[in-house]
Amino acid sequence: MAIGPFRTLDFRKIAKEAAVAASEKKAENILLLDIRKDSDVTDYMVIAGAGSSPQLRAVYEGVVAHLQDIGIRLLHQDGHAGGRWVALDYGGLLVHILLAEARAFYRLEYMWENPRAVAWDEDHKHVAKRKKIR
Repeated sequence: MAIGPFRTLDFRKIAKEAAVAASEKKAENILLLDIRKDSDVTDYMVIAGAGSSPQLRAVYEGVVAHLQDIGIRLLHQDGHAGGRWVALDYGGLLVHILLAEARAFYRLEYMWENPRAVAWDEDHKHVAKRKKIR
C-alpha cells in the first residue's frame, strides 16, 4: 500500500511487529497468517490468545502502542479490550486477540482455504515450514 508518493508499507513486517508485541505481553498461541491469495480485505492476519480479560487488555494495549510508536495508525477496531475479543484493522493487517473460548468458537485459523503460516521471530521459524493450517 502506497502512502503518498514516497512510502510503501510492508505489511508482512508490520504483522511481525504486532506478533512480537503480543508475545511481549504473554499472548498465547500467536499465529501469523499470509492470506493475500484468499482475501480481498487484508494481506496478513495475526491471531493471539489471552488467558483472561486483563491479559486481553494488556495484549491489546501493547500491540496498539507498539504499532503507533513505529508510525502505524489503527484504522478501525471491533469488539473491546474488556470483552471476549478485539479485532484491530490496520488495512493490510488484521490483528485478532481472543479469549480461549472465543478463539475456539470463531476458529479464525480455519476461515481461509489456503492460509500460509509465517514465522514472526527466531523462536518460531518452524511455523513458516507448514504449508497449510488444517
